Amino acid sequence: MGSNLARNLASREGNTVAVFNRSYEKTETLITEHPEAGFIATSSYEEFAAALQKPRTAIIMVQAGRGTDAVIDALTAVFEPGDIIVDGGNALFTDTIRREAAVRATGINFVGAGISGGEEGALNGPSIMPGGSAEAWQTLGPILRSIAAVAEGEPCVTHVGTDGAGHFVKMIHNGIEYADMQLIAEAYDLLRRVGGLEPAEIAEVFAEWNTGELESYLIEITAEVLRQVDASTGKPLVDVILDQAGAKGTGAWTVQTALDLGVPVSGIAEAVFARSLSSKPAQRAAASAMPAAAAEWAPDDRAAFVEDVRRALYASKIIAYSQGFDAIVAGAEQYDWDIKKGEIAKIWRAGCIIRAQFLNRITEAYAADPELVALVTAPYFTEAVAGALPAWRRIVSGAALAGIPTPTFASSLSYYDGLRADRLPAALVQGQRDFFGAHTYKRVDKEGTFHTLWSGDRTEISATDAH
Repeated sequence: MGSNLARNLASREGNTVAVFNRSYEKTETLITEHPEAGFIATSSYEEFAAALQKPRTAIIMVQAGRGTDAVIDALTAVFEPGDIIVDGGNALFTDTIRREAAVRATGINFVGAGISGGEEGALNGPSIMPGGSAEAWQTLGPILRSIAAVAEGEPCVTHVGTDGAGHFVKMIHNGIEYADMQLIAEAYDLLRRVGGLEPAEIAEVFAEWNTGELESYLIEITAEVLRQVDASTGKPLVDVILDQAGAKGTGAWTVQTALDLGVPVSGIAEAVFARSLSSKPAQRAAASAMPAAAAEWAPDDRAAFVEDVRRALYASKIIAYSQGFDAIVAGAEQYDWDIKKGEIAKIWRAGCIIRAQFLNRITEAYAADPELVALVTAPYFTEAVAGALPAWRRIVSGAALAGIPTPTFASSLSYYDGLRADRLPAALVQGQRDFFGAHTYKRVDKEGTFHTLWSGDRTEISATDAH
């Protein structure tokens, strides 16, 4: 991804790119394979710094963690005040906050930039989410605009906010990506196990869905994966791939951060847990003989069933994005970032993994109401979910009765029902908390905070809030 990003930069008129890798062999390979890029090869940090025009701009593309800190320390030693160091890896945003403060003390600008699109996006135009100072953005903005993906004439990059804001938004992007991928996988599973469709047939279903409101990169590539036939066995490739999904950690970070912020991201969490469950072969083998007590599910009308799955997928996808933007709003409040939600949706329209047609609708929703309390409550999305609701309920209930796991479909529907409920059983939970821990409660009929003397005469007294 780093070499492709360097090639992207070098391909833009007026750019000359210096490259450095701790293994000079890799640098030589890049230079040899891509002479058209006109790279300046360097073999030391000092040589790399000397090759750059001032104010220098260096983009780091290394694995997150101690390696990133080592490269930052080395660059700081050879850079000068006013220069810019950009971390384009998937760093944890709190690490970026720490690094930005440390580097800023030297007079050098540090920018944590989320870059989405994988190797192809890095080469042809990624979606870029930079944080950092306004001063750094003045220099960096034109450079990043020149290499970013373009959607409807606009480059998919914006200054997200200070210090760790860029990496925070990229983290949430990846969390939504987890949910989106798991939802698609559950839709595939239903179409195959209940609908009786073969992978090649399901590929055509997804290709058709990609012409409508579900149009997205992930739907597009799903059709391609399902069409692929394994050369050695002649079977669909999906049937010879081990059903254990890997993860790089950004999904887990999203869920952990949301817990800290007190934001429910249940669809994203279930997607993360689904990957974890898939990667527990010993447990799954031990449980394989456990009773299912499942009812047979054989829809009379296959076309109607396929449409129900499509609608359930779309409604659940809306919830995933709504929860993701809730986390962005909460993060912005917690860390004092001025994140413009509509601009984030715009830069996700091309280049990134979760690029999708309905991102324009998200931009429109926040343009109409910048203080929107939840994305799903915007008129367009409320109407879309209402239209999908009967199908969504049929799919989730049918899957439960048939013993087919649909964790993200089900949790998304449960979240929706919880969000719209007039009253939740949390009142009982609060009563329980007061009973065993004197955590107090509030009442619906008068102001104040109260506690019942459960171990005494059970009278109610005024109390100090102990939530």
